Amino acid sequence: RQTLMWSATWPKDVQQLARDLCNEEPVHVTVGQSGHACHNIQQFVEVVEENVKAERLQALMRAVASASGGVWDAKTLIFTDTKRCADDITRVLRRDGWPALSIHGDKKQTERDWVLAEFKSGRMPIMIATDVASRGLDVKDVKYVINYDFPGTVEDYVHRIGRTGRAGAHGTAYSFFTVDKAKLAKPLIGILREAS
Repeated sequence: RQTLMWSATWPKDVQQLARDLCNEEPVHVTVGQSGHACHNIQQFVEVVEENVKAERLQALMRAVASASGGVWDAKTLIFTDTKRCADDITRVLRRDGWPALSIHGDKKQTERDWVLAEFKSGRMPIMIATDVASRGLDVKDVKYVINYDFPGTVEDYVHRIGRTGRAGAHGTAYSFFTVDKAKLAKPLIGILREAS
């Protein structure tokens, strides 16, 4: 029997899982640099207070849209930590005229499939998602990733921003970093330095 595993990161718990599943010591093959962000992704991190993130998101989106002629047609993934936050942001963005839909585990599979099809086609170029979309989702030409809620680990950060800058394309990641994630500052700085 042969067991193969692929991952953009190789955290200790995944290493242990590989050892548990294999009868022999697993062979580890690294393509590129394990656990590092793609060098095709321009990364911006803004330290913000929790209560101004919604305002900062709107300002960021207006600035990016203005730089591209006032129209938002670039595929954009906005990540949140909770389903409720994903729905709340989607409601606010749609109210203000942004072409946005949300996807998360509380939605029926048929709705998730429809949202994903609308996003992939570019008809709805802004998709707000929980981590259901951070791994295994391969959508061509995602230009922006926005971490509205910074993830709980730098491995999850690498996975999230890895939805852009794929297959030789260039992308941009914006992240709002709040004080409750302070323990991640040092490893995040390491990733940012390595990628620059």
